[in-house]
Amino acid sequence: MITDSKGDWTSTARATWLWIVAVLVGFPVGGGVADLLVDGVDSVGAALAAGLVAGAIIGAAEWFALRRWVSWAWIVATGVGMPLGLAAGAALVDYGTDRGDVVVIGAATGVGVGALQAIVLMRHRVPGAFWWAVANPVAWALGWFVTSYVITTNVEERFPNFGASGALVFGLLTWLLLAVLCRTAAPEVRAARASRSTVR
Repeated sequence: MITDSKGDWTSTARATWLWIVAVLVGFPVGGGVADLLVDGVDSVGAALAAGLVAGAIIGAAEWFALRRWVSWAWIVATGVGMPLGLAAGAALVDYGTDRGDVVVIGAATGVGVGALQAIVLMRHRVPGAFWWAVANPVAWALGWFVTSYVITTNVEERFPNFGASGALVFGLLTWLLLAVLCRTAAPEVRAARASRSTVR
């Protein structure tokens, strides 16, 4: 068990760096599998189905990096939040693929995902989880903004989420906040685990 602040930061930094790897794997794989199964987000039904598939895969990859702090509920939150946000955002721009359209879609998806993930963080006693809900819409929008420049023609295929270039931006933008939140939560997590061990 880690008890000193330097150890907390070292352990947290190591674990949260895995977040970037998880994002770089989860987003391209999740979006690719969803696109193969749904073939483009061009309706509410397609958005819900593609978001569910991609969200479950992305959520599972992210949970693997965060399993020290959160339960599998993270996967459920991502798998539910993504289709809801994606469906709302895509409908809002009438399933357009212009740069402004995908940025709006990204922001809406980030609202859905970020809000539900923040609830999971709160339930696991992570202080400041509200900021996770605030940061996600911005990070998702910027991820799509970058992707719209890197793979301009592919954006027209209506993928449910951005690919590797956007994932790198998203991962880096969210990593620092995540590291701060998880480091702050470390004492809370230890106390909760100790309490459960005592009860047993």
